[in-house]
Amino acid sequence: MSVRVVDASALGALVFGEPKAEKISDALSDEPMVAPSLIWFELASICLKKIKAHPSQKTLILEAFNLARRLNIEIIEVDHLAVIELAEDTGLTTYDACYIWLALELQGELITLDAKMHRAMKPHGQARGLP
Repeated sequence: MSVRVVDASALGALVFGEPKAEKISDALSDEPMVAPSLIWFELASICLKKIKAHPSQKTLILEAFNLARRLNIEIIEVDHLAVIELAEDTGLTTYDACYIWLALELQGELITLDAKMHRAMKPHGQARGLP
């Protein structure tokens, strides 16, 4: 069984019902999900942005965030020194490099909507999420 490393762009699309939510749902089905601990900080940031953009939907947005916390996502610690090197090599932020490092370390598939992350994983054949 393969593992899926889910990033904040993909999880945010799924949780908040964005246009690619169904594609992300299909990509995540039937496989264990993992992420670095920063996933919840990033999802909280997405949540706040959505509340600011749509204040009348605050209750629904917070309910969606709360439901997301019930998803079975295993949080895995990353090697931060290796992440720094990976970020330097790829030109990504250390935040994005955490997901890349985790996917490479676990030989899992990265599920992302982020084009830069997708390109960084493409040589390894381990990214899905973009059209």
